[in-house]
Amino acid sequence: MSEQYRSAWAEIDLDAVRANVRALAELAQPAQLMAVVKADGYGHGAVPAARAAVAGGATWLGVALVEEGVELRRAGIDAPVMLLSEPPAGSATAVVQHGLTPVVYTASGIEALAKAVAHASNERPLPVHLKVDTGMHRVGCTVADAGALADSVVARDELRLEGVLTHFAVADEPENAYTAEQLDRFDAVLADLRGRGVQPDLVHAANTAGLLVHGERARFDLVRTGITIYGVPPAPEHRDRIALRPALALKARVSHVKALPAGARLSYGLRYTMERAGTVATVPVGYADGVPRNLAHTGGEVLLGGRRCPIAGTVTMDQLMVDVGDGRVECGDEVVLLGRQGDEEITADEWAERLGTIAYEIVCGIGPRVPRTYV
Repeated sequence: MSEQYRSAWAEIDLDAVRANVRALAELAQPAQLMAVVKADGYGHGAVPAARAAVAGGATWLGVALVEEGVELRRAGIDAPVMLLSEPPAGSATAVVQHGLTPVVYTASGIEALAKAVAHASNERPLPVHLKVDTGMHRVGCTVADAGALADSVVARDELRLEGVLTHFAVADEPENAYTAEQLDRFDAVLADLRGRGVQPDLVHAANTAGLLVHGERARFDLVRTGITIYGVPPAPEHRDRIALRPALALKARVSHVKALPAGARLSYGLRYTMERAGTVATVPVGYADGVPRNLAHTGGEVLLGGRRCPIAGTVTMDQLMVDVGDGRVECGDEVVLLGRQGDEEITADEWAERLGTIAYEIVCGIGPRVPRTYV
């Protein structure tokens, strides 16, 4: 929207992004650090997050879509940008034109990129990274096919095999032996490539959890960090492994206040009953903005006047209500849905735990009609 009138916003602390990246980069040494800014920077804004991450020491940026990489380039960001999945064949020209670094894992994908480079008459070959599926089973070539695909890249003058990578399925589960099994498979692929005379510049496997939990064995040459650069641990049990500063706060201002008697029932379904007479504040933010509809029914709270107050009744599309009890509240008072107010804090992890999901889904779910302000 070109203009904003509503009293709800997401406040993004770019100093926190920079500080988190610095801490992660130090932990990853001597490996390089990639900051993943896909999904609009996990809801924080891709371009501002990317600039802050590079300022904090990230040497690579990661995205999921060609469109996301193009957005960074059009914003003037010239750091290396990796497409973390093989791009569609029809986008190969755009990949070459904007200097993106694609992941590849199929013969047809390799062919499409080589043709795009030849058509563009590039003097330099396009660097690509071969992704090997060692057990995640989402994307990537098989372990058995990795050598032949690497050879096909090396054989093409238009392409350069800059890197080889894999992705972990359960790196956030320290006691699960499956990550070690994946690393064994990956090591076997790397040994096969060395036997073929293929020595890529960058080998990478570790996501954030891989860095925090599996240490030196998973670090290799590059570490791909996502949710932690925004100050959210990959799982709640990893909070103490590294000091992080949450970068996102979701805030709004009270839009309406009313006094209700004991026994009054609120919102759709009338599922919330006032236990005693008190004040209810309406807040102009709802599930269309990323506040899950059922948050109230799982004990969701907001911060108002420095204290926790329960969300009163089903969250609606554009608004929710808060039971302030006998507290004082006026229109225009600040409400914190995610973030800190006074001595209290509500985190994305808290929402995720209440809703049976992960914090990634919470921050990525903050809708595009919520304006972002950067501090």
